[in-house]
Amino acid sequence: MDEIINKVANSVLEVFDLEDYYPNGVRTQIDISQWLYEGFLLKEKDFREALKNHNWSQYQNHLVAINCSTDAIIPGWASILVTVYVSPIAKKVVLGNLSDLDTLIYQEILADIDYSIYQDKPVVLKGCSKKPVPESAYIIAIQQLQRVAKSIMYGEACSAVPLYKKK
Repeated sequence: MDEIINKVANSVLEVFDLEDYYPNGVRTQIDISQWLYEGFLLKEKDFREALKNHNWSQYQNHLVAINCSTDAIIPGWASILVTVYVSPIAKKVVLGNLSDLDTLIYQEILADIDYSIYQDKPVVLKGCSKKPVPESAYIIAIQQLQRVAKSIMYGEACSAVPLYKKK
């Protein structure tokens, strides 16, 4: 009987798994429309009073995205004022939705990685994950890896789709 050999484990392929860099923390979206009159009109005095009376401690160590879910036209200072209240409590605050939040966090994390270990090597950008890695993180990662890798594939080592090969 022939011995089964794991060719993937014995290959020179390097696996880059974005799940390894997944930022832990509770993600919360703060919708400014909750403090607008009928969800559309910002009355400055009422807005300021509502922010002053809001329970900001509920965002302790959260990753926060601030947005407005309605089509209200709000002044630029409104989201900045919300940030003034939440930033001393939250881990991170961004303007946008939760997807924008994850994109920004991954931009920061992936910018700090030493990619030299992938220099002139074939790399698999792992595609399946148990955590909700945003598609934008893959876009950021491929740009970094393309600078150093010999080739890049996407998916799993056993069934990867070729994406890039250095010329």
